[in-house]
Amino acid sequence: MVALDNADLKRVLENHRKWLNGEEDGERADLLGADLREADVDFSAWPLWCGSLGVRVVRRIAAQIAYHFCRLDCDDPEYLAAREALAKFANTFHRVDECGRIAHESHKD
Repeated sequence: MVALDNADLKRVLENHRKWLNGEEDGERADLLGADLREADVDFSAWPLWCGSLGVRVVRRIAAQIAYHFCRLDCDDPEYLAAREALAKFANTFHRVDECGRIAHESHKD
């Protein structure tokens, strides 16, 4: 793993922004092998494309993503069953008190 300090990460992200905008000196971010365990990603965007598949995360981030999934407005029965299965885990999201608990049938926590 490669540890990135704030200055390195800001440089990588700025170059990536330029790359996304087609600007000169732009470069696609490659964080493969980067140690981001202490990164605050609360206000970041998770891309919904195949390039974001297989990302290794800590439990805290997994709970945050599960929480966002469970807060979708979808009445499909298969989605509702998946939501029910994830609700207890999603409610361990570190900002659940601020955002509200997800109600679920087997509410025992």
